[in-house]
Amino acid sequence: METNRGSEGILSEEMSEKRGEIVELLKTAYFMELETVMNYVTNSINPDGVRAQEVKESIEEDIQEELTHAQQFAARIKELYGVVPGSMEFKASQDTLQPPDDQVDIVHVIKGVIDAEEGAIQHYTRMVEETEEVDPVTQDMVIEILHDEQGHKRLFEGFLREYEAEGLA
Repeated sequence: METNRGSEGILSEEMSEKRGEIVELLKTAYFMELETVMNYVTNSINPDGVRAQEVKESIEEDIQEELTHAQQFAARIKELYGVVPGSMEFKASQDTLQPPDDQVDIVHVIKGVIDAEEGAIQHYTRMVEETEEVDPVTQDMVIEILHDEQGHKRLFEGFLREYEAEGLA
C-alpha cells in the first residue's frame, strides 16, 4: 500500500528542516514561560505594602497559566520529534522582572510584567507567522497562548495607568 508522504504535513520527512526551526522557536517559548513562572513566584511574594496586594494576587493567579503554557510548548516540542530541553540549556533574559531593591516599589514589578508580556507577544507573533500554512496545530496553540499574554499585558497596563494617574509612576 502506497501512502502519500506529503499528507503528513509538518511531520513529513520533507518538512524536517522547517520542523526543526519550529522546534527551536518552541524551545525559546518554553524557556520564556518557565522564566516568567520563576519571576512571577518571586514577585508574588516579595513586594510589601497594601498597594502591592492586588498586583501580587494578580501575578499569583497567572503563575499556573504560565506554567500550563510551558507544558503546552514542551508537549508540542515532543510531538514534533524534538527533545524538551533541560535546565542546563536555560539562559535567563528577563532583567526588568527581577525583584526591585525597594520591596514597596510595585511600579517596578508592574513594568517588569509588561516587559515580559511584550517579549512573549513579540515571540509568539513571530511563531504564528512562521507556522502559517505549514503547521496549523502549533499555530492554533500559539494563537491561544498569545491571546492569554495580550490579556495579561492589558491588565498590567491598567495597573500602571492607575499609578501614573496618582503620580506614583
